[in-house]
Amino acid sequence: MSQRHHRSAPRALADSALSLLVACIAIAMFLPPWASATAGSPLRSAIALAVIALAVPLHWVFLGIAARRLGASVAGWVAMAVALFPVGGVAALLLLAWPPAHPEGQPSAG
Repeated sequence: MSQRHHRSAPRALADSALSLLVACIAIAMFLPPWASATAGSPLRSAIALAVIALAVPLHWVFLGIAARRLGASVAGWVAMAVALFPVGGVAALLLLAWPPAHPEGQPSAG
């Protein structure tokens, strides 16, 4: 894996996290105490649904890009994020962003 891809993985993780945050905010518009205001306004409902429809797939795409750049299984990480949305997406972001136990170039202690 090239250094360029390894350095750009945090960018993809940040973009994935931002997309997830935006999606969760839009989903929250359909929960109390905002549910009645959102359901009562067709424009607000349409905007929130459009944001969800764009932000959720973007979260998964950026997560897959980050996994590929880190040399991890794209299908596995994205499947976890999809199956366990939104908690799985958060877990995938945290686990992919976690520093490796043995950075490249350093031998293990045992």
